[in-house]
Amino acid sequence: MSKADIGLIGLAVMGENLVLNMESHGFTVAVFNRTTEKVDDFINGRGAGKSIVGTHSIQELCASLESPRRVMIMVKAGAVVDHVIESLLPFLEEGDIVIDGGNSHFPDSIRRTRELEEKGLLFIGTGVSGGEEGALLGPSIMPGGNPAAWPHVKSIFQAISAKTDEGEPCCDWVGRGGAGHFVKMVHNGIEYGDMQMICETYQMMKEGLGMSNDEMHDAFTRWNEGVLDSYLVEITRDILGYRDDDGEATLDYILDTAGQKGTGKWTGIAALNAGQPLTAIGEAVFARCLSALKDERVEAAKVLAGPDTTFDGDRAAMINDLEQALYASKIMSYAQGYQLMRAVSEEEDWGLDFGAVALMWRGGCIIRSRFLGNIRDAFEKNPELTNLLMDEFFEAAVRKAQAAWRRVVSAATQLGIPMPAIGSALAYYDGYRSGRLPANLLQAQRDYFGAHTYERTDKPRGEFFHTNWTGRGGTTASSTYNV
Repeated sequence: MSKADIGLIGLAVMGENLVLNMESHGFTVAVFNRTTEKVDDFINGRGAGKSIVGTHSIQELCASLESPRRVMIMVKAGAVVDHVIESLLPFLEEGDIVIDGGNSHFPDSIRRTRELEEKGLLFIGTGVSGGEEGALLGPSIMPGGNPAAWPHVKSIFQAISAKTDEGEPCCDWVGRGGAGHFVKMVHNGIEYGDMQMICETYQMMKEGLGMSNDEMHDAFTRWNEGVLDSYLVEITRDILGYRDDDGEATLDYILDTAGQKGTGKWTGIAALNAGQPLTAIGEAVFARCLSALKDERVEAAKVLAGPDTTFDGDRAAMINDLEQALYASKIMSYAQGYQLMRAVSEEEDWGLDFGAVALMWRGGCIIRSRFLGNIRDAFEKNPELTNLLMDEFFEAAVRKAQAAWRRVVSAATQLGIPMPAIGSALAYYDGYRSGRLPANLLQAQRDYFGAHTYERTDKPRGEFFHTNWTGRGGTTASSTYNV
Protein backbone atom coordinates (compact mmCIF):
# COMPACT_ATOMS: atom_id res chain seq x y z
CA MET A 1 0.00 0.00 0.00
CA SER A 2 1.35 3.47 -0.87
CA LYS A 3 2.16 5.73 2.04
CA ALA A 4 0.65 9.10 2.90
CA ASP A 5 2.31 12.38 1.95
CA ILE A 6 1.66 14.06 5.31
CA GLY A 7 0.11 13.26 8.68
CA LEU A 8 -2.11 15.52 10.76
CA ILE A 9 -2.87 15.24 14.48
CA GLY A 10 -5.93 17.04 15.84
CA LEU A 11 -9.27 16.80 14.06
CA ALA A 12 -10.95 19.92 15.37
CA VAL A 13 -12.38 22.52 12.97
CA MET A 14 -9.06 23.77 11.55
CA GLY A 15 -7.49 20.31 11.40
CA GLU A 16 -10.39 18.68 9.57
CA ASN A 17 -10.59 21.43 6.99
CA LEU A 18 -6.85 21.51 6.35
CA VAL A 19 -6.96 17.75 5.72
CA LEU A 20 -9.78 18.16 3.20
CA ASN A 21 -7.88 21.04 1.57
CA MET A 22 -4.71 18.95 1.22
CA GLU A 23 -6.63 15.96 -0.14
CA SER A 24 -8.42 18.14 -2.70
CA HIS A 25 -4.99 19.20 -4.04
CA GLY A 26 -3.90 15.62 -4.65
CA PHE A 27 -2.12 14.78 -1.38
CA THR A 28 -2.81 11.65 0.65
CA VAL A 29 -3.22 12.54 4.32
CA ALA A 30 -2.99 10.27 7.37
CA VAL A 31 -4.95 11.50 10.40
CA PHE A 32 -4.98 10.84 14.14
CA ASN A 33 -6.93 12.28 17.04
CA ARG A 34 -6.51 11.57 20.76
CA THR A 35 -10.21 10.72 20.89
CA THR A 36 -10.07 8.03 18.22
CA GLU A 37 -13.84 8.01 17.69
CA LYS A 38 -13.30 11.35 15.92
CA VAL A 39 -11.03 9.62 13.42
CA ASP A 40 -13.72 7.08 12.55
CA ASP A 41 -16.45 9.73 12.38
CA PHE A 42 -14.32 11.84 10.03
CA ILE A 43 -13.28 8.93 7.79
CA ASN A 44 -16.88 7.77 7.51
CA GLY A 45 -18.28 11.29 7.21
CA ARG A 46 -16.65 14.27 5.49
CA GLY A 47 -13.62 12.18 4.57
CA ALA A 48 -15.50 9.25 3.07
CA GLY A 49 -14.18 8.05 -0.29
CA LYS A 50 -11.18 10.38 -0.16
CA SER A 51 -7.42 9.79 -0.02
CA ILE A 52 -7.39 10.04 3.76
CA VAL A 53 -5.92 7.33 5.99
CA GLY A 54 -7.43 6.96 9.45
CA THR A 55 -5.05 5.82 12.21
CA HIS A 56 -5.69 4.95 15.84
CA SER A 57 -2.28 5.48 17.43
CA ILE A 58 0.76 7.74 17.05
CA GLN A 59 2.80 4.70 16.06
CA GLU A 60 0.32 3.77 13.33
CA LEU A 61 0.27 7.36 12.05
CA CYS A 62 4.07 7.53 11.77
CA ALA A 63 4.26 4.09 10.13
CA SER A 64 1.82 5.22 7.44
CA LEU A 65 3.95 8.18 6.27
CA GLU A 66 6.38 8.53 3.39
CA SER A 67 9.97 9.31 4.44
CA PRO A 68 10.98 11.90 5.49
CA ARG A 69 7.85 11.94 7.60
CA ARG A 70 5.88 15.17 7.75
CA VAL A 71 3.58 15.41 10.78
CA MET A 72 1.42 18.48 11.34
CA ILE A 73 0.06 19.15 14.83
CA MET A 74 -3.22 21.09 15.13
CA VAL A 75 -3.91 21.15 18.87
CA LYS A 76 -4.27 23.78 21.59
CA ALA A 77 -1.13 25.87 22.11
CA GLY A 78 1.09 25.33 25.12
CA ALA A 79 1.92 22.17 27.04
CA VAL A 80 -0.35 20.04 24.83
CA VAL A 81 1.94 20.67 21.84
CA ASP A 82 4.99 19.57 23.83
CA HIS A 83 3.13 16.44 24.95
CA VAL A 84 2.25 15.52 21.36
CA ILE A 85 5.84 16.11 20.22
CA GLU A 86 7.13 13.87 23.04
CA SER A 87 4.71 11.13 21.99
CA LEU A 88 5.99 11.36 18.39
CA LEU A 89 9.71 11.10 19.19
CA PRO A 90 9.97 7.29 19.59
CA PHE A 91 8.51 6.79 16.11
CA LEU A 92 10.47 9.42 14.15
CA GLU A 93 13.84 9.16 12.45
CA GLU A 94 16.57 11.67 11.66
CA GLY A 95 15.41 14.22 9.09
CA ASP A 96 11.70 13.81 9.84
CA ILE A 97 9.67 17.00 10.13
CA VAL A 98 7.34 18.12 12.94
CA ILE A 99 4.99 21.00 12.09
CA ASP A 100 3.07 22.99 14.72
CA GLY A 101 0.19 24.75 12.98
CA GLY A 102 -1.55 26.09 16.07
CA ASN A 103 -1.42 29.56 17.62
CA SER A 104 1.74 28.90 19.62
CA HIS A 105 3.71 31.64 21.33
CA PHE A 106 6.82 32.36 19.27
CA PRO A 107 9.33 31.79 22.12
CA ASP A 108 8.01 28.22 22.30
CA SER A 109 8.75 27.79 18.59
CA ILE A 110 12.28 29.12 19.09
CA ARG A 111 12.78 26.52 21.82
CA ARG A 112 11.20 23.65 19.87
CA THR A 113 13.30 24.39 16.79
CA ARG A 114 16.45 24.14 18.89
CA GLU A 115 15.37 21.07 20.90
CA LEU A 116 14.30 19.03 17.88
CA GLU A 117 17.40 20.04 15.93
CA GLU A 118 19.48 18.59 18.76
CA LYS A 119 17.61 15.30 18.21
CA GLY A 120 18.21 15.35 14.45
CA LEU A 121 14.64 16.39 13.64
CA LEU A 122 13.36 19.41 11.73
CA PHE A 123 10.71 21.69 13.20
CA ILE A 124 8.34 24.16 11.58
CA GLY A 125 6.17 26.53 13.60
CA THR A 126 3.64 28.00 11.20
CA GLY A 127 0.87 30.49 11.55
CA VAL A 128 -2.34 29.54 9.73
CA SER A 129 -4.97 32.25 9.31
CA GLY A 130 -8.36 32.26 7.68
CA GLY A 131 -10.63 30.44 10.09
CA GLU A 132 -12.74 27.46 9.10
CA GLU A 133 -13.42 28.63 5.56
CA GLY A 134 -9.82 29.62 4.94
CA ALA A 135 -8.52 26.27 6.16
CA LEU A 136 -10.78 24.50 3.69
CA LEU A 137 -10.49 26.79 0.66
CA GLY A 138 -7.09 28.44 1.12
CA PRO A 139 -5.56 30.04 4.22
CA SER A 140 -2.66 32.40 4.68
CA ILE A 141 0.27 30.28 5.88
CA MET A 142 3.33 31.74 7.64
CA PRO A 143 5.99 29.03 8.19
CA GLY A 144 9.17 29.46 10.19
CA GLY A 145 11.55 27.22 12.13
CA ASN A 146 14.36 25.11 10.69
CA PRO A 147 14.97 26.27 7.08
CA ALA A 148 16.10 22.77 6.08
CA ALA A 149 12.47 21.67 6.51
CA TRP A 150 10.99 24.18 4.05
CA PRO A 151 11.81 22.32 0.77
CA HIS A 152 9.98 19.26 2.12
CA VAL A 153 6.70 21.08 2.81
CA LYS A 154 6.79 23.96 0.31
CA SER A 155 4.81 22.17 -2.42
CA ILE A 156 2.04 21.17 0.00
CA PHE A 157 1.77 24.51 1.81
CA GLN A 158 1.84 26.65 -1.32
CA ALA A 159 -0.68 24.38 -3.06
CA ILE A 160 -3.26 24.64 -0.27
CA SER A 161 -2.72 28.33 0.54
CA ALA A 162 -4.84 31.21 -0.66
CA LYS A 163 -3.76 32.88 -3.90
CA THR A 164 -3.68 36.55 -4.87
CA ASP A 165 -5.57 37.74 -7.95
CA GLU A 166 -2.31 37.28 -9.82
CA GLY A 167 -2.08 33.64 -8.67
CA GLU A 168 0.73 34.11 -6.15
CA PRO A 169 0.52 31.79 -3.11
CA CYS A 170 -0.12 33.55 0.21
CA CYS A 171 2.61 31.44 1.77
CA ASP A 172 6.39 31.70 1.84
CA TRP A 173 9.22 30.97 4.22
CA VAL A 174 9.29 33.60 6.97
CA GLY A 175 12.47 32.89 8.89
CA ARG A 176 14.31 30.77 11.41
CA GLY A 177 13.09 29.75 14.89
CA GLY A 178 9.91 31.47 15.99
CA ALA A 179 9.63 33.86 13.02
CA GLY A 180 6.52 32.21 11.56
CA HIS A 181 4.55 32.22 14.79
CA PHE A 182 5.80 35.73 15.57
CA VAL A 183 4.43 37.07 12.27
CA LYS A 184 1.14 35.24 12.92
CA MET A 185 1.00 36.81 16.40
CA VAL A 186 1.45 40.30 14.95
CA HIS A 187 -1.21 39.46 12.35
CA ASN A 188 -3.58 38.65 15.20
CA GLY A 189 -2.64 41.84 17.02
CA ILE A 190 -3.49 43.89 13.93
CA GLU A 191 -6.70 41.87 13.69
CA TYR A 192 -7.57 42.96 17.26
CA GLY A 193 -6.97 46.58 16.26
CA ASP A 194 -9.03 46.34 13.06
CA MET A 195 -11.95 44.72 14.84
CA GLN A 196 -11.98 47.24 17.70
CA MET A 197 -11.82 50.21 15.31
CA ILE A 198 -14.74 48.82 13.33
CA CYS A 199 -16.66 48.34 16.59
CA GLU A 200 -15.97 51.92 17.65
CA THR A 201 -17.22 53.11 14.26
CA TYR A 202 -20.36 50.97 14.70
CA GLN A 203 -21.03 52.46 18.15
CA MET A 204 -20.65 56.00 16.81
CA MET A 205 -23.09 55.20 14.00
CA LYS A 206 -25.60 53.51 16.28
CA GLU A 207 -25.51 55.72 19.37
CA GLY A 208 -24.08 58.95 18.01
CA LEU A 209 -25.89 59.17 14.67
CA GLY A 210 -28.90 57.00 15.51
CA MET A 211 -28.45 54.81 12.44
CA SER A 212 -30.46 51.61 12.00
CA ASN A 213 -28.81 48.28 11.24
CA ASP A 214 -30.01 48.52 7.66
CA GLU A 215 -28.49 51.99 7.28
CA MET A 216 -25.20 50.76 8.72
CA HIS A 217 -25.35 47.72 6.44
CA ASP A 218 -25.67 50.04 3.46
CA ALA A 219 -22.72 52.16 4.63
CA PHE A 220 -20.44 49.16 5.12
CA THR A 221 -21.53 47.80 1.74
CA ARG A 222 -20.41 51.04 0.11
CA TRP A 223 -17.19 51.18 2.14
CA ASN A 224 -16.25 47.66 1.11
CA GLU A 225 -16.11 48.84 -2.49
CA GLY A 226 -13.59 51.59 -1.70
CA VAL A 227 -10.38 52.05 0.27
CA LEU A 228 -11.73 49.93 3.15
CA ASP A 229 -12.23 46.87 0.93
CA SER A 230 -11.36 44.04 3.34
CA TYR A 231 -12.60 40.80 4.85
CA LEU A 232 -13.49 42.35 8.22
CA VAL A 233 -15.51 45.18 6.64
CA GLU A 234 -17.19 42.60 4.41
CA ILE A 235 -18.29 40.39 7.30
CA THR A 236 -19.40 43.44 9.32
CA ARG A 237 -21.68 44.31 6.40
CA ASP A 238 -23.11 40.79 6.46
CA ILE A 239 -23.56 40.76 10.25
CA LEU A 240 -25.46 44.06 10.18
CA GLY A 241 -27.82 42.64 7.55
CA TYR A 242 -28.42 39.27 9.25
CA ARG A 243 -31.80 38.46 10.79
CA ASP A 244 -33.04 35.62 13.03
CA ASP A 245 -35.87 33.39 11.82
CA ASP A 246 -38.34 35.78 13.47
CA GLY A 247 -36.92 38.73 11.50
CA GLU A 248 -35.06 40.29 14.44
CA ALA A 249 -31.47 41.52 14.02
CA THR A 250 -29.25 38.81 15.50
CA LEU A 251 -26.53 41.36 16.37
CA ASP A 252 -28.85 43.23 18.73
CA TYR A 253 -29.25 40.15 20.94
CA ILE A 254 -25.53 39.33 21.34
CA LEU A 255 -24.15 40.12 24.80
CA ASP A 256 -21.55 42.92 24.70
CA THR A 257 -18.70 41.09 26.40
CA ALA A 258 -15.76 39.98 24.26
CA GLY A 259 -13.50 36.96 24.58
CA GLN A 260 -9.86 36.57 23.63
CA LYS A 261 -7.40 33.69 23.33
CA GLY A 262 -4.22 35.61 24.12
CA THR A 263 -2.45 36.46 20.85
CA GLY A 264 -3.37 40.15 21.12
CA LYS A 265 -2.02 40.22 24.66
CA TRP A 266 1.18 38.49 23.51
CA THR A 267 1.59 41.15 20.81
CA GLY A 268 1.27 43.91 23.38
CA ILE A 269 3.78 42.23 25.69
CA ALA A 270 6.22 41.75 22.80
CA ALA A 271 5.90 45.46 21.99
CA LEU A 272 6.60 46.43 25.60
CA ASN A 273 9.63 44.12 25.66
CA ALA A 274 10.90 45.63 22.40
CA GLY A 275 10.13 49.21 23.47
CA GLN A 276 7.79 49.80 20.51
CA PRO A 277 4.64 52.02 20.58
CA LEU A 278 1.89 49.52 19.77
CA THR A 279 -0.76 51.83 21.20
CA ALA A 280 -3.79 51.15 18.97
CA ILE A 281 -3.47 47.38 19.28
CA GLY A 282 -2.85 47.69 23.02
CA GLU A 283 -6.03 49.72 23.42
CA ALA A 284 -7.93 47.09 21.45
CA VAL A 285 -6.83 44.42 23.93
CA PHE A 286 -7.78 46.60 26.89
CA ALA A 287 -11.16 47.36 25.28
CA ARG A 288 -11.91 43.63 25.33
CA CYS A 289 -10.89 43.53 28.99
CA LEU A 290 -13.22 46.43 29.76
CA SER A 291 -16.09 44.79 27.88
CA ALA A 292 -15.70 41.72 30.09
CA LEU A 293 -16.59 43.85 33.15
CA LYS A 294 -20.25 43.73 32.08
CA ASP A 295 -21.85 43.66 35.54
CA GLU A 296 -19.65 46.50 36.78
CA ARG A 297 -20.44 48.59 33.71
CA VAL A 298 -24.19 48.07 34.14
CA GLU A 299 -23.96 49.35 37.72
CA ALA A 300 -21.65 52.23 36.74
CA ALA A 301 -24.09 53.28 34.01
CA LYS A 302 -26.67 53.97 36.74
CA VAL A 303 -24.31 56.30 38.62
CA LEU A 304 -21.74 57.90 36.32
CA ALA A 305 -22.91 60.80 34.17
CA GLY A 306 -21.79 61.62 30.65
CA PRO A 307 -22.45 64.64 28.41
CA ASP A 308 -26.10 65.52 27.86
CA THR A 309 -25.84 66.25 24.16
CA THR A 310 -26.84 64.82 20.80
CA PHE A 311 -25.30 65.00 17.36
CA ASP A 312 -26.77 67.95 15.46
CA GLY A 313 -24.42 68.09 12.49
CA ASP A 314 -24.62 66.77 8.94
CA ARG A 315 -25.14 63.02 9.35
CA ALA A 316 -24.17 62.12 5.78
CA ALA A 317 -20.95 64.12 6.10
CA MET A 318 -20.13 62.40 9.40
CA ILE A 319 -20.63 58.97 7.80
CA ASN A 320 -18.09 59.96 5.14
CA ASP A 321 -15.77 61.21 7.90
CA LEU A 322 -16.08 57.89 9.71
CA GLU A 323 -14.92 56.07 6.58
CA GLN A 324 -11.78 58.22 6.43
CA ALA A 325 -11.16 57.99 10.18
CA LEU A 326 -11.38 54.20 10.08
CA TYR A 327 -9.05 54.06 7.08
CA ALA A 328 -6.43 56.32 8.70
CA SER A 329 -6.64 54.43 11.99
CA LYS A 330 -6.14 51.10 10.22
CA ILE A 331 -3.02 52.48 8.58
CA MET A 332 -1.67 53.39 12.05
CA SER A 333 -2.37 49.88 13.33
CA TYR A 334 -0.45 48.31 10.44
CA ALA A 335 2.34 50.87 10.77
CA GLN A 336 2.74 49.97 14.45
CA GLY A 337 2.62 46.24 13.69
CA TYR A 338 5.35 46.59 11.08
CA GLN A 339 7.45 48.70 13.47
CA LEU A 340 7.26 45.87 15.98
CA MET A 341 8.18 43.26 13.36
CA ARG A 342 11.20 45.29 12.27
CA ALA A 343 12.46 45.70 15.85
CA VAL A 344 12.11 42.02 16.80
CA SER A 345 13.44 40.82 13.44
CA GLU A 346 16.62 42.84 14.05
CA GLU A 347 16.88 41.58 17.63
CA GLU A 348 16.44 37.91 16.61
CA ASP A 349 18.40 38.29 13.32
CA TRP A 350 15.48 36.89 11.31
CA GLY A 351 15.82 39.18 8.29
CA LEU A 352 12.06 39.35 7.78
CA ASP A 353 10.95 40.28 4.25
CA PHE A 354 8.18 42.78 4.99
CA GLY A 355 6.89 42.88 1.43
CA ALA A 356 6.59 39.09 1.49
CA VAL A 357 4.67 39.30 4.79
CA ALA A 358 2.19 41.68 3.13
CA LEU A 359 1.80 39.18 0.27
CA MET A 360 1.13 36.35 2.75
CA TRP A 361 -1.60 38.50 4.31
CA ARG A 362 -3.04 39.59 0.95
CA GLY A 363 -5.42 36.61 0.72
CA GLY A 364 -6.94 33.93 2.92
CA CYS A 365 -6.28 35.56 6.30
CA ILE A 366 -8.61 37.53 8.56
CA ILE A 367 -6.90 40.90 7.96
CA ARG A 368 -6.76 40.57 4.18
CA SER A 369 -7.52 43.91 2.58
CA ARG A 370 -6.93 45.94 -0.53
CA PHE A 371 -4.21 48.12 0.92
CA LEU A 372 -1.95 45.19 1.76
CA GLY A 373 -1.00 45.44 -1.91
CA ASN A 374 0.09 49.02 -1.22
CA ILE A 375 2.13 47.83 1.78
CA ARG A 376 3.88 45.27 -0.40
CA ASP A 377 4.60 47.97 -2.99
CA ALA A 378 6.03 50.25 -0.29
CA PHE A 379 8.54 47.66 0.92
CA GLU A 380 9.45 46.50 -2.57
CA LYS A 381 10.22 50.12 -3.42
CA ASN A 382 12.19 50.64 -0.20
CA PRO A 383 13.08 47.47 1.80
CA GLU A 384 14.67 49.71 4.47
CA LEU A 385 11.45 51.71 5.04
CA THR A 386 11.39 52.58 8.75
CA ASN A 387 7.66 53.27 9.02
CA LEU A 388 4.75 52.92 6.59
CA LEU A 389 3.90 56.58 7.22
CA MET A 390 7.14 57.54 5.47
CA ASP A 391 5.96 55.93 2.23
CA GLU A 392 4.44 58.49 -0.12
CA PHE A 393 1.23 56.48 -0.69
CA PHE A 394 0.41 56.21 3.01
CA GLU A 395 1.60 59.73 3.82
CA ALA A 396 -0.80 61.08 1.18
CA ALA A 397 -3.67 58.82 2.35
CA VAL A 398 -3.36 60.00 5.95
CA ARG A 399 -2.94 63.64 4.92
CA LYS A 400 -6.21 63.37 2.96
CA ALA A 401 -8.05 61.66 5.85
CA GLN A 402 -6.63 63.77 8.66
CA ALA A 403 -9.29 66.48 8.94
CA ALA A 404 -12.14 63.91 8.89
CA TRP A 405 -10.31 61.77 11.45
CA ARG A 406 -10.03 64.71 13.85
CA ARG A 407 -13.69 65.64 13.40
CA VAL A 408 -14.73 62.07 14.26
CA VAL A 409 -12.62 61.85 17.43
CA SER A 410 -13.79 65.32 18.49
CA ALA A 411 -17.46 64.49 17.90
CA ALA A 412 -17.17 61.17 19.77
CA THR A 413 -15.56 62.93 22.73
CA GLN A 414 -18.32 65.54 22.81
CA LEU A 415 -20.96 62.80 22.70
CA GLY A 416 -19.27 60.65 25.34
CA ILE A 417 -18.76 57.72 22.96
CA PRO A 418 -15.49 55.85 23.67
CA MET A 419 -12.99 55.54 20.85
CA PRO A 420 -9.91 54.12 22.56
CA ALA A 421 -8.30 52.57 19.47
CA ILE A 422 -9.20 55.26 16.92
CA GLY A 423 -8.31 58.02 19.38
CA SER A 424 -5.06 56.31 20.30
CA ALA A 425 -4.18 55.88 16.63
CA LEU A 426 -4.59 59.63 16.12
CA ALA A 427 -2.47 60.37 19.19
CA TYR A 428 0.25 58.05 17.84
CA TYR A 429 0.18 59.89 14.50
CA ASP A 430 0.50 63.26 16.24
CA GLY A 431 3.31 61.91 18.40
CA TYR A 432 5.20 60.36 15.51
CA ARG A 433 5.04 63.55 13.44
CA SER A 434 6.28 65.68 16.37
CA GLY A 435 9.90 66.71 16.07
CA ARG A 436 9.84 67.57 19.76
CA LEU A 437 7.88 65.81 22.49
CA PRO A 438 7.60 66.72 26.20
CA ALA A 439 9.95 63.88 27.15
CA ASN A 440 12.51 66.57 28.07
CA LEU A 441 10.34 67.35 31.11
CA LEU A 442 9.96 63.64 31.82
CA GLN A 443 13.74 63.18 31.80
CA ALA A 444 14.11 66.18 34.11
CA GLN A 445 11.61 64.60 36.51
CA ARG A 446 13.51 61.28 36.43
CA ASP A 447 16.77 63.08 37.07
CA TYR A 448 15.22 65.13 39.90
CA PHE A 449 13.93 62.19 41.93
CA GLY A 450 16.29 59.41 40.82
CA ALA A 451 19.42 61.06 39.40
CA HIS A 452 18.77 59.13 36.16
CA THR A 453 20.61 61.76 34.03
CA TYR A 454 19.63 63.27 30.70
CA GLU A 455 21.11 64.23 27.33
CA ARG A 456 21.30 67.88 26.20
CA THR A 457 20.26 69.48 22.91
CA ASP A 458 23.48 71.51 22.86
CA LYS A 459 25.75 68.48 23.34
CA PRO A 460 26.45 65.33 21.25
CA ARG A 461 24.16 62.34 21.66
CA GLY A 462 25.51 59.80 24.12
CA GLU A 463 26.75 62.34 26.68
CA PHE A 464 24.73 62.27 29.92
CA PHE A 465 24.33 64.96 32.55
CA HIS A 466 22.92 65.26 36.07
CA THR A 467 21.62 68.36 37.81
CA ASN A 468 21.56 68.84 41.59
CA TRP A 469 18.01 70.22 41.42
CA THR A 470 17.56 70.83 45.17
CA GLY A 471 21.11 71.75 46.14
CA ARG A 472 21.04 68.79 48.53
CA GLY A 473 21.54 65.91 46.10
CA GLY A 474 25.24 66.07 45.42
CA THR A 475 26.88 65.07 42.14
CA THR A 476 26.36 61.29 42.24
CA ALA A 477 24.20 60.04 39.34
CA SER A 478 22.51 56.73 38.65
CA SER A 479 23.81 54.57 35.82
CA THR A 480 21.99 55.13 32.51
CA TYR A 481 20.14 52.24 30.93
CA ASN A 482 16.91 51.42 29.15
CA VAL A 483 14.82 48.28 29.60
